[in-house]
Amino acid sequence: MIYLKTEEEIVKMRAACDLVSRTLGEVASRIRPGVTTRELDNVAREFILDNGGHPACLGYHGFPGTLCIEVNETVVHGFPSGYTLREGDIVGTDCVVELDGYHGDSCYTFAVGEVDEKVLRLLEITKESLYKGISAAKGGHRIGDIANAVQTFCEHHGYSVVREMCGHGIGKSMHEDPEVPNYGRRGIGPVLRPGMLICIEPMINMGSKNIVIERDGWQCRTRDRKPSAHFEHTLLITPDEPEILTTFRYIEDALRANGGRII
Repeated sequence: MIYLKTEEEIVKMRAACDLVSRTLGEVASRIRPGVTTRELDNVAREFILDNGGHPACLGYHGFPGTLCIEVNETVVHGFPSGYTLREGDIVGTDCVVELDGYHGDSCYTFAVGEVDEKVLRLLEITKESLYKGISAAKGGHRIGDIANAVQTFCEHHGYSVVREMCGHGIGKSMHEDPEVPNYGRRGIGPVLRPGMLICIEPMINMGSKNIVIERDGWQCRTRDRKPSAHFEHTLLITPDEPEILTTFRYIEDALRANGGRII
């Protein structure tokens, strides 16, 4: 069942999306070699709670963190831990905030210090593919138009698209219908209607598209252990161009202030 949001619900979604965006801005200000992923998780959790929100991932079906931490070959759902970020790492931080009964969801993959140019290129193309998908998310188009835009762009540049994980609808629940894959054919899937709220989140690998789910049932990495990148926005479908409700502006401001790499 796909739920179209009312104007009142959209107002609440905007607030949740702003909070998750500001949360990742706080995380961005701490990205550097020597920081543990658990420290990043603590920063996110405390900021969300201090601003009246709830860290939606924490405890979700037993998930142990506020952030899904994605270091290097981790695709999604990595656990915060005592792992210390090192020069040359990349780290994705996927965060979901619940505020006043509604959810905002966003992800950004950061470069830690000086990162290999080939890996930076993976991050750049993945982020650009997110906006290719968003450009296809016009009212009256179909989910397949988004999926195809992401897939063709990334594969044209020599990268592979993870099949098993996808974007999703969002609202009162963290995950709602419809699923929003990152591969597929144009002109298929549910029609995009004004009032739909969806998350587009390309998960793109440098090597093979094949993944492995670890024994904990959560942590997902590339089978060949080559790097993977992940970017995500929450957006509102309108009669014309989609409206992006999350923003990377807070992240970019923090990186700029601390000399970090803006992807």
